[in-house]
Amino acid sequence: MSDTYGGLYELAIVGGGPAGAAAAIYAARKRLKTVMVLEEWGGQSGVSSDIQNWIGTPSISGADLADNLKKHVMQYAGEFLTIISPVRATGLKPDDMSVEITLSKGDPIVASTVLITTGANRRKLEVPGADTYDQKGLTYCASCDGPLFADKDAAIIGGGNAAFETALQLLTYCKTVTLFNRGEAFKADEISVAAALAHPNMRVVKNSEIIAVEGAQFVTGLRWKDSKTNVETLLPVEGIFVEIGLLPNTDWVGTALEMNAVKQIKVDPRTHQTSHPRVWAAGDCTDGLYHQNNIAAGDAVKALEDIYMSLRRA
Repeated sequence: MSDTYGGLYELAIVGGGPAGAAAAIYAARKRLKTVMVLEEWGGQSGVSSDIQNWIGTPSISGADLADNLKKHVMQYAGEFLTIISPVRATGLKPDDMSVEITLSKGDPIVASTVLITTGANRRKLEVPGADTYDQKGLTYCASCDGPLFADKDAAIIGGGNAAFETALQLLTYCKTVTLFNRGEAFKADEISVAAALAHPNMRVVKNSEIIAVEGAQFVTGLRWKDSKTNVETLLPVEGIFVEIGLLPNTDWVGTALEMNAVKQIKVDPRTHQTSHPRVWAAGDCTDGLYHQNNIAAGDAVKALEDIYMSLRRA
């Protein structure tokens, strides 16, 4: 155990997105001796050009949201809140008395409790043009960017629940929605599939392989191939929504906590406590059913309240 960063903390928060920021502010206001460890501020939404669902702010860029989160948290830095950045957590070692977190640089830190808010990364579409038109018509967040494509033709890549939930959202305002599924069968639940397919502006293309994203200044089309006939087709669209999975940022946790098949940390939805009594988790790194900025922040506050009571009851 090292006292390089101030000895034993009551709480260590790992992550600097909406969840981590919300927890840090609440912890400092409750005067918990807290350390916050993060690589960067803002989380996944940092690349979004226009976020319209951050409650209380009609429109904000991802960069400005990240800056606002940082400014708000920094107001509380001092006696009760230490911020270590930029640094990456590389290991988690909980025991009966405390939790040790190893870092990408410097000595480990030790805390009585830990809140993990390291989020996730969207699985990227890896075809020609995908990087070029990222945030120029191609997006990984329908909740953030969907309304920007009102009255336009849109495409969705994916066949799971997230893809069909995106379809149901886009069908509210898009001119047409075409969903591309790699195989014959969908991974989404039958109710969501039926609800989407019942809409007259919904189209599904099965057995499709995405070849390229095309455009000029912004996206103009999606090129795909029928995997059975090998025939290539270009679909003119202005918006492409990629829903091919989330990759939770939990590799650094190792086997210290229980996770599901895709390495999301399992939590009690009432308290957000994990399988270890000294560790909580909130946001996109967990097995929660829904993942959005506002949900992550709310879940982190819920976790923080439980952490506070746990520490004060000890």
